[in-house]
Amino acid sequence: MPKRSKKHQEALKKVDRTVQYNPLEALELAVSSSYAKFDETVDVAVRLGVDPRHADQMVRGTVVLPNGLGKEVKVLVFAKGEKEKEALDAGADFIADEEIIKKIQDGWFGFDKAVATPDMMGAVGKLGRVLGPRGLMPNAKTGTVTFELAKAINELKSGKIDFRVEKAGIVHVPIGKISFGAQKLLENAKAFWDKILKLKPAASKGSYFKSISVSSTMGPGIKVDPMLIKSE
Repeated sequence: MPKRSKKHQEALKKVDRTVQYNPLEALELAVSSSYAKFDETVDVAVRLGVDPRHADQMVRGTVVLPNGLGKEVKVLVFAKGEKEKEALDAGADFIADEEIIKKIQDGWFGFDKAVATPDMMGAVGKLGRVLGPRGLMPNAKTGTVTFELAKAINELKSGKIDFRVEKAGIVHVPIGKISFGAQKLLENAKAFWDKILKLKPAASKGSYFKSISVSSTMGPGIKVDPMLIKSE
């Protein structure tokens, strides 16, 4: 069993593992128990009452967090002609020309998100084996395969995240940085929870939110009472 640092042990003492906190209390604890020298990311994990093995119980979507993620998002765009200019005007960091495509094939990943116009998916498809495993493959379902480049780029840079339920029925996403403070983190968390609620599959029976926890990068997991998560 790995040895816990003194700071981690002190952080653990602040959290009662037997208690399910209300959302604000949980996030306040996440902030107060943070001890790293860097600005830790705060994550939310939700275990859903679904079986992702069945197509009618798959939960997948996107949400723009109202307070962003607290990090600069570098966007690569696959486009040509007028759409290339539109992408650059909208703030794209890179346009995937032949040189950059070669760099990606050689292992360069200096970007966080990729967007493509539908007519460029033939070229993008050739990079599927390297982009796919890293979650960087443009996808129409997440709004990253589109001719509306300005909208897509602005949303990504403003804090748009995409999520998908894992095999164990868990959805795990970042909701910002410790420096945001509990209130802004709560606003981001609510936006995510509301979207998850709207995506509840008709085939999901019984309790939909089985369990919820929040944690910072180095901090302990803090349970949230699922009964207190309501769509507003």
